[in-house]
Amino acid sequence: MSELGESPLAAGDRQLSVAQARAAIAAALQPIAQTETVALERALGRVLGADVVSPIDVPAHDNSAMDGYAFPGSELAADGSGTLRAVGTLYAGAPYAGTIGAGECLRIMTGAVMPEGLDTVVPLELCRVDGDQVQIAPGQVRPGDNRRRRGEDLSAGRPALRAGRVLRPADLGLTASLGIAQLQVMRPLRVALFSTGNELRTLGQTLDAGSVYDSNRYSLMGTLQRLGMEVIDLGVVADDRAALQATLEAAVARADVVLTSGGVSMGDADYTREILASLGEVSFWKVAMRPGRPFAFGPLRRPGDQPPSWLFALPGNPVAALVTFYTFAREALLRLAGADPEPLPILQARCTTAIRKRPGRTEFQRAVVEPAAAGGWQVRLTGSQGAGVLRSMTEANALLVLGHEQGSVAAGDLVDVWLFDGLV
Repeated sequence: MSELGESPLAAGDRQLSVAQARAAIAAALQPIAQTETVALERALGRVLGADVVSPIDVPAHDNSAMDGYAFPGSELAADGSGTLRAVGTLYAGAPYAGTIGAGECLRIMTGAVMPEGLDTVVPLELCRVDGDQVQIAPGQVRPGDNRRRRGEDLSAGRPALRAGRVLRPADLGLTASLGIAQLQVMRPLRVALFSTGNELRTLGQTLDAGSVYDSNRYSLMGTLQRLGMEVIDLGVVADDRAALQATLEAAVARADVVLTSGGVSMGDADYTREILASLGEVSFWKVAMRPGRPFAFGPLRRPGDQPPSWLFALPGNPVAALVTFYTFAREALLRLAGADPEPLPILQARCTTAIRKRPGRTEFQRAVVEPAAAGGWQVRLTGSQGAGVLRSMTEANALLVLGHEQGSVAAGDLVDVWLFDGLV
């Protein structure tokens, strides 16, 4: 049984904590199953659809971990000292064709294959060289030092990367080092996006009395693009039954997710609830958070036997829309896309000012995290915290998060912050 009772979507109109709402969403979702194959250079940011299994040992041979002199560790005296004669130089990519006798060593470069019988490398800076004589002082190296063994990083047949990973630049390099040119990835999640409201105008239109330009669509479009989602932009929809129904039906037919901001999330018009009830099982929630209290979530039926399209209906205030997206939709959309999402990184910093708060709701404050003069990190608010003040989000580099049961904060207290880097 979920935190919400018999069904994770059975909250209706009662107020939920942020944790309860997140748990309900996570319990309801199943990831998409379709994959596609893409060239390695086009795989950045995609969700890996199958394990990458190494076809080779990495490294393929024992090799030197640094520039120095290679020799058998048995040549060292009990105290680690030794005197050897250098008989050649070995470069990476050029195997050594000769033989090494007793008391001899090879000058070797980083990455060069270790010849048979040589198992130790002394770095250049840890020995004294006089002509072809290499003197090693006591205690500088031990037998086996500075040798990278075959298969030390990866052995053939072992997974190098696991399915569900959002691919990063280093992952592409690792895959290339295995000789793999293509990857199986999840197809991009398709997200239909629109804003609702008679007061909204699209870019290029003239503002009349009481109207504002729609900003939410562009903020949310950016969040989706950063997550690697395929965005279906359905524009601005007026507060009109026929227009809303037509837009929702078009969105459901085309997308895995329907993401809205504005009137749909409030559910304050009777026809909004009627339309959504005819399309699925959407619940309207009041979440104990600030900003972003109104929120709607649930499955919308799609044609045929396709899995449902999931509605995430966000508040209309610009800051509230972004905060609720990162609180509820970000990880959910990644999970739907087949990823194993990492939670947003949390940093603790000392608050520079006192903040009044009552327990019983989670609050998100726009803030700037910066180094403190005494060391560590400090965080300060950006000013007005009104849910419509989008400028404060552009001035912030983090959200200061005050938990559900947390009370007021004194100056100097440690608080949790979500960093914006890579997010907003």
